This record gives sequence, structure tokens and C-alpha cells, in this order.
Amino acid sequence: MAVSETTEPQAKSPTGIKVIIVGAGFGGLTAAIECKRQGHDPVIYESFPVLKALGDIISFGPNAGRIFHRWSNGAISRKMRTLSIDLREYGFNIHKWDTGEIVINQKNHIRDETAPVFNGHRGELHEVVFRYAQELGIEIKLGQKVENYWEDEKAAGIILEDGTKVTGDVVIGSDGVRSKARELVLGYDDKPKSSGYAVWRAWFPNKDMLADPETSHFCNNGDTFNGWIGPDVHFLFSTIKNGSDCCWVLTHRDEADIAESWSFPGYLKDVYKVLEGWDPMCKRIVSKTPESVLVDWKLVYRDPLPTWVSGGTGHGREEGKYVGKGYGRICLLGDAAHPFLPTSAQGATQALEDGVTLAVLLRKAGKNNIAAALRSYQDIRYERVKNVQKTGETTRDMWHKTDWEKVKKNPESIGFPREDWIFGFDAEKHAEEVGDEAIRRFS
Repeated sequence: MAVSETTEPQAKSPTGIKVIIVGAGFGGLTAAIECKRQGHDPVIYESFPVLKALGDIISFGPNAGRIFHRWSNGAISRKMRTLSIDLREYGFNIHKWDTGEIVINQKNHIRDETAPVFNGHRGELHEVVFRYAQELGIEIKLGQKVENYWEDEKAAGIILEDGTKVTGDVVIGSDGVRSKARELVLGYDDKPKSSGYAVWRAWFPNKDMLADPETSHFCNNGDTFNGWIGPDVHFLFSTIKNGSDCCWVLTHRDEADIAESWSFPGYLKDVYKVLEGWDPMCKRIVSKTPESVLVDWKLVYRDPLPTWVSGGTGHGREEGKYVGKGYGRICLLGDAAHPFLPTSAQGATQALEDGVTLAVLLRKAGKNNIAAALRSYQDIRYERVKNVQKTGETTRDMWHKTDWEKVKKNPESIGFPREDWIFGFDAEKHAEEVGDEAIRRFS
């Protein structure tokens, strides 16, 4: 009998490990899906009461596509493909900021259906993953605000706002840059800092773009991707879903106080000031943007955390030093552990790799060896994540401090980096290969 494309390959035998996941973003959902695949029993707690298609563009590299492709025999990646930009014909045009000349057209790699690349609306792609988790029978409890975390030698769990105590074997804090789990894991409150940069970002329909003969070509010829690179500023503009949707992000210097919040309504007049002296096309595109959809997003920075696991010892510079309190049953994942700059185009993808790695290691270690699984997770992931994080700074600085004489001689030098050590990585395969030895070191 033919297998339906939505049939999920047989999950591994049950491990009896109950995994409590806080946060239903891409990282939390992936951790839950991968835990289900590895035979664990995941449950997600999310503070938002309903699923909303929030946000704008998000990117997943082929190292994420490799993960999505394994779900439901490729059915999930096929759904995501229909919602994502298709640049096989167009590529990526990089323009000089003032003249508007195209310095280079960077062609896309040949598409590999086993490791696809996705760029689409965060909310739309998130809904595909969310619905898939539900189809797998994963319990997702919405409108559940977590007030505290707890653990002892035999269990770990959370306490909800109404006082309910939830018990499991392990807790994954996948609750973003404001994670409550971080303070428990570290033993102190780790305050975010301003990175010195912010982005304005917007997503809007093509109606006004089409009405202007100067901009209609961006929407009449399928999907497009253009970037203007200038002194300490870069402006990226895409049309998606055959030109029906438009989105742009503009990264610029910003020293705003982020004590209370780092997301604010944006104002077009502020964007125009930054674009003074730029190719007029940039302002023309921005002028088609409804101000109601413009977001001013301050890019926060955190020093690399010394540990992602409660009761753990430090890593890197802090290696061997005891950090935080606990029994090694609570860990951080994704932005809660390692926030990325957008210029890395890897933040969400690295959260996916975290979830895959952790699920494999929990199976290998078993229910009676949770702490070893979590510490080996940090050990396997830490240096890779730190090195990928750095690419966000190096790409930003490459663009913002461009030597245009050098670019004249070698236009390829301004292209968006596509490094094999990042894109060619297979998180599941790697965890299977090195996991047993890592767990032995911590058992």
C-alpha cells in the first residue's frame, strides 16, 4: 500500500522521559517535534492565549531545511516552500547605496530538496510548524504564563501563574531573549545590552508598489531580492509569493535605552532621515509602506552565557567554574541561550539545531541520566553556536565598512557569505555520531 505523504515515519520506542517546554516559537516547537520523534513525551506551555501570524520575514538556511525535510516524509517542507521566496531566476542584487548601481547579482545555489532554504513570513511559516506539532498529538497549552521553575534530584518542572505545579523529568526554557529560566540557570539576572544598532522592518501588500510605474517592476516579475549597502547602514527589500507581498528591513546605528522595551512603533520620517543622500529608489519603496506596519526593533546583545544548564559548570572562558544552582534538569534553548543578529540569518536555524541535538541526547542518555544529556548538549553545541553568532557581526561590518575600491576589483567580496561549515551541517547526524562519547564524559 502506498504511504501517504503526511504519514510520519515510526517514532523510536518510548523512553518515558517527560519533557516540559516553555515557549511555542520555532525552537520550542522543533524541540517538541524532535522529542516526539525520539520517543519522549513533550508538552509545551505558551503564554500567548491564541496563535497569531505575527512578525515579518524570517530566514532558514539549508541546515534548518534538512531538519524540516525529515518531517512527515517532506510534506512539511513542501508546505513551507509554497509560502517562501523563490529566487532561482532572480538571485540577490547588491546595489551601491548612493548611485543605485548593481555591484553584483549573487546567484542562488542549486536547490537541494533534501536541504531546502526558506525565506517567508514568520507567522505563516510558524503556523505550518505549529499545526504539524498538533497533528503529532503534542500537547500545546496556550495562555499559560510560567511564574517559576523548580527542580530536585528526581524531577523538574514549572509553576504557573495560578499556582499550578507541573512536574516532568526535564524543562527546556525556550522562551526567548526575556527568558525567566535564564536567571535560574545562571544564578543571577543577565541584563541585555544595546548592540548599538536597530532595524526598521515592515511587511505589506503590493497595491501601492504596483500603482507606481517606478516600483511596479519589483512585483510584476515574480519574487525579487535587492540590497543597498552604505556607510553603517544597509537596506534589504524583497517581494514574495510571486510579488504579492513586500517586505524590507533597514539596519542602522542606534543607541536607544532598552531598559523597558526594544520594540516600538516606527515612523517613516525617521527612516527618510537615514536615507538622505541614498539612491532615490530606496525612499520610493519606503514611501509605499503603511506606517501602521512599521516596527522599530532595537537589536539587543548578550555576552555569551557561561552555561545553558542549571547547576552546570562554565564553558569557554569560564570552563570549570561552577555557575548557578540546580540539579542539571533545566536548560536553555534558542534565543534564551544565544540571541543572534539578523545579519547572521541563522538565529532561528540554530534554535532548531538545539532542539534536534537535545532530543537525540535525551534518548541516548535515558531517563536516569538527564543531567548528563543536558550537559553534553551544551558541550556539543556551545562552540558551534558561538562561532555562528560571530558571523552576524562580521557580515554587518563587511557591509557597513565597505571598501568600494576593493569591491570594484572584486565584486564578489560584498556578497552575502554562504559558508559550508554552517550550511552543510546535519544536527541529527552529528548528535548521533558524537553523543555517546559526550554523555560518557558527563555520566
